[in-house]
Order: sequence, then C-alpha cells, then structure tokens
Amino acid sequence: MARFRHFTALIALLLAAGVVAAQGQDGGWASYRDAYRAMVVFEKYGKPKHLIQSHFQVMPREKGVTVDGLRLSLQGKSTQLNLPLDATGRTVFPLLKAAYDENAALVLNRQIGQYVLRPRVTVVVRPDGVYEAAELRAACAQALEFARYADASARSVSCAGVRFGFARKGAAPVVRVRNGESAQVLPVVEGAIFADDADDGFRTVLYKFGDAPARGQVLTQEAPLAIAAVFE
Repeated sequence: MARFRHFTALIALLLAAGVVAAQGQDGGWASYRDAYRAMVVFEKYGKPKHLIQSHFQVMPREKGVTVDGLRLSLQGKSTQLNLPLDATGRTVFPLLKAAYDENAALVLNRQIGQYVLRPRVTVVVRPDGVYEAAELRAACAQALEFARYADASARSVSCAGVRFGFARKGAAPVVRVRNGESAQVLPVVEGAIFADDADDGFRTVLYKFGDAPARGQVLTQEAPLAIAAVFE
C-alpha cells in the first residue's frame, strides 16, 4: 500500500499562507490584518483554480478540543460581523478594506490559544454528487500547483488522490466508483479529513488515483463536508 505523505505538502501551504497568531497580552484575539494577508494569497493567485476553493479555518490545536458550539466574530471600530463556522471549522473570509485599515480583531467565544487559525484549500463540492474521475485529478492538480506557488518545497510531492469527509453522526456515507457497468463502494474509516488537523471526529473515504482508471465517475450519496486533496 502506498504511504500517503500529504502532510509535507500541507505544511507548505501552512508556511506560505501563514498561521494567524494570537495577539494581545493574554492571546485573546487574532489580527484580521494578518489573516487578510494570508487569505489574499489565494485570491491573487492567477493560475486555474475553478475546481478548488479557499476558506478560513479554526481548527483544534490538540485532540479533545472541539469546534462544536465555537463562534468566530470580526470586531472593529466600524465592523461587527459574525463569521459562521461549518462542522470542519471553516468559514468564508470577508476581504474588507475598512477592517484591514483598522486591524480589526478576530475573536472566538473560547480561549483562542486552544486553536490554530489558518487558510484551508479544498476541492469544490458538487451539489449533484457526481464527480468525473478526470475532474478530481484536475482538482488535485490545481491544489498542488497552488501549494507549489505558495512554497517551492511542495515540488517534491505529487497528487495521490482525494479524501471525502463526512460527519460522524447520521446515515453512513456511501461513495461509489463507477466505471462503465461496474461500480465499487469505497471503504469508510473514522479519522481526520485533513492530515494536520487534530480533529479526527469524522468519517472519511479515500479515493486513490493509483487504484482507479483515469475515466469513470465517483458518486456520493450525500454531500461531503469537505474534499481534501491528498499528496504523496
């Protein structure tokens, strides 16, 4: 079995886009300006990126810390916004000049030192649940190109697959690979969606390119929370 070392490539994104550090004497808030600088890297990226997306993520620093009930807000002199987090701790990040100029604060309703704040690039989820195999390969390639743009150390890795992430509770996820008349159900395992995320409270399905034909489709019965590109 191939050993998946996509953690290395994810670190490249982490270093280039930057973890947003806690600020203040007690580390009770994070700088919107720092977060803006990290997030705008993807916005200014000029190569194809229509199959991938970038969110701002709040993720646990250690296992046992949860994002359930976690709330993120932007607080400044002229800006007051709630930034809803999904089950993976991600939110759409607003690029606001006024908040940048006054360096508004990103505030959590919990001790911010328990969490890491950072950009997160993922594959776009299709509402119909039908993914062409070639499109998933192209999406992973776009994510890898961005990783290489962000940090040259990512040039040593290549695309190996994608990981579909689902909530632990609810109906069991079903992900099938269809090639012509045949179909195969991929195994479901519990774990983290992202290799550098301490939150392993998800059910995941790994679609490996090396084990699959270049053509065909991947079908999801329900929409995943996120799809992560896997590098090795």
